[in-house]
Amino acid sequence: MTIRPSPACLRLLPVLALVASAAAAQEAAPAAGHGETRAYWSDRWRGWHFYEDPPLEDPAPPRAQAAPAKPAQPVASPRPPELVEFERLQKTLEDLRNIAIMRPTESNVRRYMELEMQVVNRASYFADVAQRVAWATPELDPTLQGRPVNAQALEVFERQQRTDRSASVATLGRDHVLIFFYRSDCPYCHTFAPTLQAFEARHGIQVVAVSVDGGAMPGFPRSRPDNGIATALQVTQVPAVFLAQPATGKITPIGSGVLSESQLLERIAIVSSPTGEAMLPSATQHMALP
Repeated sequence: MTIRPSPACLRLLPVLALVASAAAAQEAAPAAGHGETRAYWSDRWRGWHFYEDPPLEDPAPPRAQAAPAKPAQPVASPRPPELVEFERLQKTLEDLRNIAIMRPTESNVRRYMELEMQVVNRASYFADVAQRVAWATPELDPTLQGRPVNAQALEVFERQQRTDRSASVATLGRDHVLIFFYRSDCPYCHTFAPTLQAFEARHGIQVVAVSVDGGAMPGFPRSRPDNGIATALQVTQVPAVFLAQPATGKITPIGSGVLSESQLLERIAIVSSPTGEAMLPSATQHMALP
């Protein structure tokens, strides 16, 4: 008796053949090694519809970074041996002094005094050498720079200085005047007035006398009464002298009290120099003269 498969069985034959082929391929494939991931279709128990994340890739090993180059350390220049010796001597002297102060025994004081004498001798020798260098080098000799110390040279220096300052004051006298503030009852003003008269005659600069109290002053018949300029200039003590330039109204204080002729020359020369106003700019004022 011949058994014929039904049409439905015939339709299932290709599917069964595909399943059998996949099962045979699975059995023939070698087992996955340790650490290897098997495909989901190679495991029967997972089923055809099992879902899982793809395997993670091994992270790449970190690249070695080059160490930053260290900046080159500046090479310290060797210190002069003289400085090293000086610091050592200075430290030793200070230590011996402190020890002698805290424990003033004969031996401690003696050690300090002996080292101190050595230091004094070194300083004295240095002073002798410096003096010889100054004698051989005029531009380094302090006795030839500025005011001399020798009596005869000092007399020549002061005479020349007076001549130069007198010429400078005479030049200033072309457009400057001296304002002399006084009071008629001030004995110092009466003492100072003849000096100003002689100064005006000798150096050719006009002196304008201003009376604070309205009284007269011998030797200045054309004195003017104060019109408020003394208050504006903050004159609190008489006698007082100011250097003024009428054309510009510039007024600079010279000083108060009784001054000598040499002091007047010196002070006028200083305040009228190019750097004089820069030394004390607040002292110079500008206002109309009486």
